[in-house]
Amino acid sequence: CRQSIVFESIGDLCRCLGSIRGDADIQVVRIKNRMEPSYDSTVSAGYRDVVLNMRITSKRAVHLRVDTHVCELQLMLRDFAEMKHDQGHKRYKQFRDTRGE
Repeated sequence: CRQSIVFESIGDLCRCLGSIRGDADIQVVRIKNRMEPSYDSTVSAGYRDVVLNMRITSKRAVHLRVDTHVCELQLMLRDFAEMKHDQGHKRYKQFRDTRGE
């Protein structure tokens, strides 16, 4: 599964990330931080976000036997979300395909 949360500010995004990382019922498997200043955004056509791969490990998730399922959560700023949905993702896929990725 993949979901997105859109934020108005980087501060809001960071607070959400901190809340997720501090939640005992969530196991973060991987973080891909494309907001990091050292990230080379030319490889993503300028697009930036923070992507979490995570497992929900609550008692209910264990009971339902879904605690091993890895979910993806994209944290992004509104400007990037709008770019992504205004034909931006289609252009990004074309860009990526020309790079052979």
